[in-house]
Amino acid sequence: MKIGILGAGSIGCYLGAHFIYKGINTVLVGREKIVQEISDNGLRITDFRGKDFHLSSKQVNCTTSIGSLADRDIILITLKSASSETTAKELKGFLTDKTTVISFQNGVRNASILRSVLTQAEVLAGMVPFNVLWNEGAHFHCGTSGKLVVEKHASSSTSTEKAVSLLNNVGLETKASTNVEGILWGKLIFNLNNAINALAGIPLKEEFSNIGYRKIVAATMNEALFILKKSGVKAKATGGMIPTIAPLVLSLPDFLFFKIAAGMIKIDPQARSSMWQDLKQGRKTEIDYINGEIVNLAKKNNLMAPINTAIIALIKEIEESKHIPHFSASELRKRFGLEVIT
Repeated sequence: MKIGILGAGSIGCYLGAHFIYKGINTVLVGREKIVQEISDNGLRITDFRGKDFHLSSKQVNCTTSIGSLADRDIILITLKSASSETTAKELKGFLTDKTTVISFQNGVRNASILRSVLTQAEVLAGMVPFNVLWNEGAHFHCGTSGKLVVEKHASSSTSTEKAVSLLNNVGLETKASTNVEGILWGKLIFNLNNAINALAGIPLKEEFSNIGYRKIVAATMNEALFILKKSGVKAKATGGMIPTIAPLVLSLPDFLFFKIAAGMIKIDPQARSSMWQDLKQGRKTEIDYINGEIVNLAKKNNLMAPINTAIIALIKEIEESKHIPHFSASELRKRFGLEVIT
């Protein structure tokens, strides 16, 4: 079995390293920055449970060449959503009808975009529930819990079973689902916190320890859930993460929140959102593919999404200014008009 990772960033390197560690032929395709970091430092993987292993630079095949994916049996796509269509067109000529492609990307539309271009391959939707932080020296740390999900339907059952089995065998807990679309919408509800965490400029655990931030996230989620309901879209839970009750849990007093949340997700003190890291590194974020999906769905159904619209505007303002944000909860409430919401 030969594995390819297209988009060797935080998630891509974390997933790919597990295959390499188990001796599976794997190639990582990413930007020159990660190629150089791995060449200089090798690749280190840690997680909040105590996992810690290092791969030397000689063990890791990391390149900028998309053509190196030509002989891969399974390709995991971990690109930023904005790159899906363009990169798929570059990839198309290297695939066959025996290639399985799995989209492990944020957002809800990437698999369908990939399918429209990669017509000769089998494309499956996937979901990554956990957070991975890219530290200096090609050190990638997983700071939250959760199982990967891979799409399963009648025509893909064999490919899905092989992929799920392989992922589990290399130490990446994975399950199959016949309703990945619902799960992706469910994840998107939780991903609405990515922007709040980035704007707060603090670790996730510190953010969730502050009821002021939690209530902002709850208001953002409630707006999105209302829009999904009116639009006939159902967000599905995965594991202990139940989108429909999340706003209620987030709004609870600290002592109750900590007790209930402990059974839903594990977060270590290092964890931060990928959007925070994008802003820190001066990159464009995926705000259009997270909060933007809610705003677009609202417009499509003649609904309003003022909170999510305001969040998008603020993130884009910061993208242009290229400064690292650190807003207090009260400052964000004013920015989003929440001081008048009861």
